[in-house]
Amino acid sequence: MISVDLALQLKDAGLEWHPASGDRFVIPHRDMDDDVFTLSDMTVEVHDHPSGRIIGFNGTTEWALDSVDQPEACWLPAEHQLRELLGERFTRLERRDVGEAVVHRVLLLDEHGADAFEAADPSDAYGRALLHHLSGARGGTSGSAGATAGA
Repeated sequence: MISVDLALQLKDAGLEWHPASGDRFVIPHRDMDDDVFTLSDMTVEVHDHPSGRIIGFNGTTEWALDSVDQPEACWLPAEHQLRELLGERFTRLERRDVGEAVVHRVLLLDEHGADAFEAADPSDAYGRALLHHLSGARGGTSGSAGATAGA
């Protein structure tokens, strides 16, 4: 699963979330960063109101949270969603064993060149690649220190 820190960076970079059943999210900055919620048609639903989208919590008796405005929530995109957001720029995902650790590398290719992004978790590698894309940075330096986000 993508890290909350990276998800917040993606949100700040302008990643739009169109909530759908099965999406995971957190409510940051409320001492709930470690609590991951999943949208469901039964438990956590999105309600459209004239003032905006509200994420409603149904049947939550453990704590007093009935709903939260969508902008207060932070989407944790799944690996397949991150890959889809990269679109045609996504070339491949590689896995490398480095000693006892595993590194995943996402390779992007577009009209500006190639870029590679590494992380221990494939979702974070995809997320780093998407963050690079959202920032509008140009490619073309595959494998160099400037193009590869460290693991």
